[in-house]
Amino acid sequence: MVAVTARKWFVTLLVVFLLLETAVFAQDARLTRITVSNTRDNLLLYLKLQGSFTEKMQEAILSGVPATFFYYVSLHRVRGLWFDKELADIKITNTIRYDNLKKEFTITRLWKGEQAVITQSFQEAQRHMTEIDGLVVYPLQGLKKGGQYQIRTMAEMSKTTLPWKMHYVLFFVSLWDFETDWYTIDFIF
Repeated sequence: MVAVTARKWFVTLLVVFLLLETAVFAQDARLTRITVSNTRDNLLLYLKLQGSFTEKMQEAILSGVPATFFYYVSLHRVRGLWFDKELADIKITNTIRYDNLKKEFTITRLWKGEQAVITQSFQEAQRHMTEIDGLVVYPLQGLKKGGQYQIRTMAEMSKTTLPWKMHYVLFFVSLWDFETDWYTIDFIF
């Protein structure tokens, strides 16, 4: 009888601990300022990721652990009673690395088609990681005037792949994982 009661208490405490841990480490990452625009030739997307840099994540980056954010964007033509047609499916990455010797951050954004951004300001590095400014989604010539379209977007940071045995030392890296909700913008071209 005592063993059964002790086991119930143990299970109850374990469940409470796991729920508290989830609540304490829950990410509040979200996409904001999502804007669809266009140039003369292309459909563009602008957005900002907020709530992605936790204190533990900042500590890890400053100790030299790289981080990569993934952004997913899809464009669909809405076709009423028929299945929507996917026009674009884009995955882009922003990667940050900190060099302890040089005391500088290197941000790689290959989707921009530019050289890596190097800065000594962590605040500027975070801005480059969390802003998508002027992503070319689709050429305007492929869109039909008066057609209904939908852009869906989300961001995530998945588990960092570390060398063998480093997972034991840097156990907090698993707390980095986040995924935003999908955000949808409907528009008529």
